[in-house]
Amino acid sequence: MSIKNKVAIVTGGSRDIGRAISEALAAQGAKVVVNYFNNAAEGEATVAAIQEAGGDAIAVKGDMTKQADVENLVAEARKAYGDTIDILVNNVGGLVARKTLAEMDEEFFEYVMKLNVTSTFLAAKAVASYMTRGGSIINLASQAGRDGGGPGATAYASSKGAVMTFTRGLAKELGPSDIRVNCICPGMISTTFHDTFTKDEVRAKVAAGTPLRREGQASEVADLVTYLASPASSFITGASVDINGGLLFS
Repeated sequence: MSIKNKVAIVTGGSRDIGRAISEALAAQGAKVVVNYFNNAAEGEATVAAIQEAGGDAIAVKGDMTKQADVENLVAEARKAYGDTIDILVNNVGGLVARKTLAEMDEEFFEYVMKLNVTSTFLAAKAVASYMTRGGSIINLASQAGRDGGGPGATAYASSKGAVMTFTRGLAKELGPSDIRVNCICPGMISTTFHDTFTKDEVRAKVAAGTPLRREGQASEVADLVTYLASPASSFITGASVDINGGLLFS
């Protein structure tokens, strides 16, 4: 799965799954551009961890829902590592809050879509023109995009379903240039996302109902991303790959 000296951008790459992805790509020899937005300390800590392990990384602040920030991220990547970008991982996104249809207003719904879908579009658009043959784009969706999500997650689930469809369309568009576009659909992964939005008793019930009888780890998602970023997956594109311990089959 050699990606040695490949240039990788990881949006939202400074914590949880994003940090695990950044570190995993760097461990395989990639030069990693770690995007963060709210917490500079997390961004710098991720870079420091990569460098201490012998890897190469920089941190770049940016709001991935804003075109100017996305374009600056790409410019900083090219300034640091050269013109070509080989790997893009669209990890930015979130549930924001659990709200029923009655509780949601238009502003909330549009923000969730912007955070999860528009950010993916903007980054893909900004990076694609700097990718050469063999490039790889990996988008992070969710099991919620397949099954509608849990209570109050309708907007989030809808946005992640849109990410899956965007992945399929873009795979067809970029395929003739030998640029692959794939998507990952994590189930219950042990992160601060579920620490914030999912009750402990719900997590325990989901884990008990999962064939592997546990939650997943961020490092396991990162391993899958690394595979899809590498030449080892050279004939896989347009796929939405489940990683959920067998809880849902698609």
